[in-house]
Amino acid sequence: MQSPSQPPAIAIVVSRYNDSITGPMLLGAIDALQHRWPGATPAVLRAPGAFELVAMSSAALRTGAFEAVVALGCVIKGETSHDQHINDAVAGGLASLAAETGVPVCFGVITAGNDQQARDRAGGSKGNKGAETMQAALETIDELRRLRTAAMQNRPEMLAPASMPPLAGSADKTKSAQMAGSNGAHGLHDKGSA
Repeated sequence: MQSPSQPPAIAIVVSRYNDSITGPMLLGAIDALQHRWPGATPAVLRAPGAFELVAMSSAALRTGAFEAVVALGCVIKGETSHDQHINDAVAGGLASLAAETGVPVCFGVITAGNDQQARDRAGGSKGNKGAETMQAALETIDELRRLRTAAMQNRPEMLAPASMPPLAGSADKTKSAQMAGSNGAHGLHDKGSA
């Protein structure tokens, strides 16, 4: 575990397929990391397509070098159901990796009905899924670091809601605490941008 004052070691695994979409997602993820940790540089691994994100993420995790993996890809619906099979396999595979290892594997795969929907979510009118996914990774790392610190110091009170640090992007601790009370432990909600 790295010190909370050190930037986390993060691997970004990005699909080359649909690179006009995944390229801006990658830049968004790197920008989000460097906004929080100026000068931080993630490891970037390029997968041929979305399906290979699982194997590449698994390989990155097996090195033991990373506090999180951010998997970025784009699957656009075609004339057949092929996209559904890819989406299901990738989502399930990445979730399994995170559950098996205890290391966050964040799902940043756009599953769009057409090219415009994908562009809208790769830095367009619906935000940047790459940046959102990196933000999720950073917030998860923060919480895991807090959990490990509390466990190492045998201080479970550090995990009490009143001692929660503000969530990234929150206006203040009061708002964060209200969100945590009304929307679950993390105060996160579905933005509907997937």
